[in-house]
Amino acid sequence: MTTPRADRGRNPDRSPLNWLLLLPIAIPLIPPLFNADEPRLFGIPMFYWLQLAFIILSVAATTVVYLGTRRNR
Repeated sequence: MTTPRADRGRNPDRSPLNWLLLLPIAIPLIPPLFNADEPRLFGIPMFYWLQLAFIILSVAATTVVYLGTRRNR
């Protein structure tokens, strides 16, 4: 049995879901992915609407990690 003092240095959250947080960081760093004018969505060039899609990806990834790693209270 571990005491609270012995457990102090450990990171209690070692969930593999934390790796999902790398997606919103790594994907926008790949310029060939979005360096284009076509296809257009409602007349908006791909560069702009894909940036908005990256925001949605970031929110979704953060929400999944939060809900998957929070402790039941």
